[in-house]
Amino acid sequence: MARQALDIEAREEGGVIAVERALAVLDAFTADDRSLSLAELARRVGLSKPTVLRFTKSLARGGYLVRNNDATWRLGPKLARLGMLYQAGFRIEDYVQPALRRLAQETGESAAFYVREGDMRLCLFRVDSPQSIGHHARTGDLLPLARGAPGRVLLAFSGEPGEVYDKIRRESFYATSGERDPQVGSLAYPVFRFGQQLVGVLAVTGPTARFDEATVAQHLKPLRSIANELTRQLGGKTEDQNSTRRMAV
Repeated sequence: MARQALDIEAREEGGVIAVERALAVLDAFTADDRSLSLAELARRVGLSKPTVLRFTKSLARGGYLVRNNDATWRLGPKLARLGMLYQAGFRIEDYVQPALRRLAQETGESAAFYVREGDMRLCLFRVDSPQSIGHHARTGDLLPLARGAPGRVLLAFSGEPGEVYDKIRRESFYATSGERDPQVGSLAYPVFRFGQQLVGVLAVTGPTARFDEATVAQHLKPLRSIANELTRQLGGKTEDQNSTRRMAV
């Protein structure tokens, strides 16, 4: 099934199936994998062992994989070089700012990206609502972690114990109305990078009058989509990808 889906996707997008499959072999590794057997690679990719063996040998010749003495495979040094080149040209704002502009446009509310700064949350980037009445925080503002949806989500995915944080971890989002400011409602969703490290949260904020249950559900759709796209751009796994991986293991 995984092989068929991969073939269809490659054909529809004009890709080269062999390249797609080779990349899928590399993508089968996670941060917890020091090495993988050929059988495990084949299982995760959804291809036969002889087929995967051909790809691993080609990748090893290029320095992208290394064959261990016990016949398992690990990631090769060429990937470390590519990683350094990527990091040298990487600026997170190049990815976050377009995401915020899309979010503000699709929801009609202010959009912000928050990161944890000690016991506070920092508004790192911000795009204001196109509406005349809205919530207009400032880039650089430090706000409480334990009040407001962005802080709650940051705490939840930093391992904070408690029923409310368990719920956030299950649902991957949180909404508040007047929790920090009686006039402000907010909705937040986490963003991850490689190794499932929490980068920050995307948030939509606006007047509480515009944050009823129906509107929150409406805003959640673009928020989830844009946050998951940003996670993929930063090398992280989305909730759907994590669920698929857990089912496969």
